[in-house]
Amino acid sequence: MTSAPQTRALLARYYEAFNAGDAETMLACLAENVVHDINQGEREAGKAAFRAFLGRMDRAYRERLADIALMVNEDGSRAAAEFVVHGEYLVGEDDLPPAHGQRYVLPAGAFFEITDDLISRVSVYYNLADWIAQVSREDAAA
Repeated sequence: MTSAPQTRALLARYYEAFNAGDAETMLACLAENVVHDINQGEREAGKAAFRAFLGRMDRAYRERLADIALMVNEDGSRAAAEFVVHGEYLVGEDDLPPAHGQRYVLPAGAFFEITDDLISRVSVYYNLADWIAQVSREDAAA
């Protein structure tokens, strides 16, 4: 049975792995049938889809999260995180501005469902218009 301290430790491990670029540890924190709600995008399901998403992200962005605040409900079944993304846009993606090493700083958040001590849903949110404005500035290059 999941508890609030277990969920807090799980999410701390997940975000430590993110900042270390350790996709395998991140994936180990996920349920096989994890549901991933991509900011202003599609819903994907399953660890294989999440692995592919991480691969796309690693190719196009270099990111580090700071000021991570974790919030967990009493029984540990739901949680949220708020953080600031410090990133660099490396490779352009469809329908987004061209990439040439632009840097950005972006507040973001995520919501989680926890099942059997694993992340069964992650929904990430950030202000896409703010990100586009930051990477579109002439002085945004590294």
